[in-house]
Amino acid sequence: MAKNMNGLSREFIIHPGETLKEILEDRQMSQKELAIRTDVTEPHVSSIVNCQKAISVSYAKKLEYALGIDASFWVNLQANYDKELADFEEINGISDQELEILKRLSSIVKHLKEIRILEPEAHGPMLVISLRRFLNISSLTRIPQISQTGAYRLATATNIDPFVLFTWLRMCDLIVKDQETEQGLDIDRLKDKVPLIKELMFEDVTAIQPRLKTYLAECGIKFSIVKNFRGAPVQGVIKRNSDGTLNLLMTTRRKFADIFWFTFFHEIGHIINGDIDDKLVDYDFAKGEAEDRADMFAANILIDPAAYEGFVAKKDFTLSSIKGFSVEQNIPAYILIGRLQRDRHLGYYQYSDEKVKYVLGEG
Repeated sequence: MAKNMNGLSREFIIHPGETLKEILEDRQMSQKELAIRTDVTEPHVSSIVNCQKAISVSYAKKLEYALGIDASFWVNLQANYDKELADFEEINGISDQELEILKRLSSIVKHLKEIRILEPEAHGPMLVISLRRFLNISSLTRIPQISQTGAYRLATATNIDPFVLFTWLRMCDLIVKDQETEQGLDIDRLKDKVPLIKELMFEDVTAIQPRLKTYLAECGIKFSIVKNFRGAPVQGVIKRNSDGTLNLLMTTRRKFADIFWFTFFHEIGHIINGDIDDKLVDYDFAKGEAEDRADMFAANILIDPAAYEGFVAKKDFTLSSIKGFSVEQNIPAYILIGRLQRDRHLGYYQYSDEKVKYVLGEG
């Protein structure tokens, strides 16, 4: 037996005409008499009693006069019937295509249940309904069209799943929604915070995210580290809010500390360089002038460019030399090792014991 969202089968969704029929029988009033009392045709009353026609607001008022039952009773009865019927039809109108989309979203849906954004017990058609509400869309099948026409553009890469990316971006919005900031975006204050932020490279990993949240909130930026999912190969996303603040979210895809900090300052570079109109989705494979500028910003913030050029020219890449230069630059050695590896002065296998990995919690 098919059921609607409230656990009712179709046969238990009561049309207000059935209630009207019972009242007429109790009062031994004919449909013809009610038609006369309410100034409508007898077929009009018959169609309502036989559950073929709705009780309009105007007719509810006429029933108030004829039967002494307040119009709001009939209006509410009709509204409840319409809602239950719509819910029932919605559940039974879910296509196989939406259920297939649900399978593609299984990993991120599991996470959304774990963090209580979605009801943990929801499954099947009910889960589709929950996702529609969460994503503010009447059908999951429309996601690719919204993704293409919205404020951001999907890249053409084959490793992007538009359904996963769309859901992930919505999750990001909710994760930082209730974070408080002291003001709108303040670029000058953000620049002043950079030295303090760099000091976090020496801190225990557990202190990094809360301190970053505090520092960035003082600059008008809501920050969080979020879980990544296959189909959404994003290293960061920046969104401008209507109140003048920004959202900055980074993924947990990259575990090495040097990559984390380079990526973080890359995103800060986008903000300081004025690359954000509405939303910037920063893919791992993104290329272009804005990306090059952000890369340069990150590299130069972490290590003085002239000093780095001089260090490389000496071609002394022994561990003692690396550590000595890192002390001069006031950076952890893993930052310099990572830079030398990316610039191919070192192989990725070299000094692997010196590289630091982060396990950063989401939220």
